Amino acid sequence: MNVQLNTVSDTRKSLVIALDKAEVDAEHQAVLAEYVRLARLPGFRPGKAPAAMVVKRFAKEIADEFKQKLVAKAYRDALEKEKVDVLNVVSVEEGTIEPGADASITVTVDVRPEFTLPDYVGLPTEVAPVEPTYGEIEDVIQALRSEGADFKPAERPARKGDYVKLAYEGSLAGKPIAEIAGDKQLYAKVPQTWEEVEGTNEGIIPGLGRHLAGVAKGGRKSVAITFPADFKPVPALAGKTADYALDIQEVRERILPELNADFFKAHHVDDLDGLKAQVRSSLKLQKERRNHAAQRNQVTQALADRVLLEPPHSLVEAETQSVLRQFIEENMRRGIAPEQFEKDKKELFEGARKAAANRVKIQLILAKVAEAEKIQVSDADLDLYIRREAARSKQSPDKLAKHLAKDRNALRSVQESIIFDKSVDFLVSKARVTESQP
Repeated sequence: MNVQLNTVSDTRKSLVIALDKAEVDAEHQAVLAEYVRLARLPGFRPGKAPAAMVVKRFAKEIADEFKQKLVAKAYRDALEKEKVDVLNVVSVEEGTIEPGADASITVTVDVRPEFTLPDYVGLPTEVAPVEPTYGEIEDVIQALRSEGADFKPAERPARKGDYVKLAYEGSLAGKPIAEIAGDKQLYAKVPQTWEEVEGTNEGIIPGLGRHLAGVAKGGRKSVAITFPADFKPVPALAGKTADYALDIQEVRERILPELNADFFKAHHVDDLDGLKAQVRSSLKLQKERRNHAAQRNQVTQALADRVLLEPPHSLVEAETQSVLRQFIEENMRRGIAPEQFEKDKKELFEGARKAAANRVKIQLILAKVAEAEKIQVSDADLDLYIRREAARSKQSPDKLAKHLAKDRNALRSVQESIIFDKSVDFLVSKARVTESQP
């Protein structure tokens, strides 16, 4: 066997493998002998059928397996000879492969790029203070009270924090919005809905709650609503100012529960001090988690910025499709119409490709960090992953473990993911930390 290694780019190589007919015939004879040994033909015991009859009966199967095994063996031997660190097989080009003739096979592969790992100990990270402020604790307690609030009819004009039941009908330049809203008729006309007066959460109609202070039951009001320039549910309304006629049906006042024994019992504390301590602990834990996530992003991006390398094209393309798929699924759950994705296709693809290239680059760097620090996957790591993933996907740990045992590619992907996570945690543990000002 003769192997010629050609450089296509810094991360792409081609292996041109030449086999003489003796090597080709040896592999063909090995496959044929295996078929003869296992073949079952009428009138013959297993392994006793004449080779000519076996070849005639299984000609296609023998030819297919012969080509497959010859190509696989040639590729393995070529890798061993050239010591190529392959990340992905891009293509396999087979010439004519048949017994009694020389053969040529060209395998194009993307390889691990060579680069120098920068100093990764003491990478700078910045974290926010984790001790909750008095105001943050009070906000959470008020939110807890709001969750248990009662709403009573108010025979007075609405004020901030009240809820108003109303009907509305919109028009744009004198034309009913119902005629341009398509299947999004919620933006055109509804017979009944609730809106919070000057609330922090936007309702269906952007900013409608800011126009409701002072309205009263039985009243009517006309308001002008300016839609955001990037308003996607009804593109015809984007950046436009529409008129809405409001019919006020009811005003309700929000009555917060008292901070009494029943309230404290519902939240598993004895008194207000106990509730504050519980909220403080929960807020501190949330902030610590946010800090850890921020540090993970900071150390990986710091390393990416310090390494110059061109990530392998095939890995970037595969990751781009993964990023796009995830983005589209998330936005479809938010109600974004598929037509909008088609409209923004070019920008979406460019953004996804840029993010994918950065991800692949970071993964290559983390793999080298793991190699330098001898970070490996233990049985305990796999057990922990299986338990967490089983709980997330609502399947039994045993079923997931059996799936990974059967699917080597899936197991390899899980192991790589664990290696990356452990490598990032190692970098965070060695990072230089400064605390930002509140």
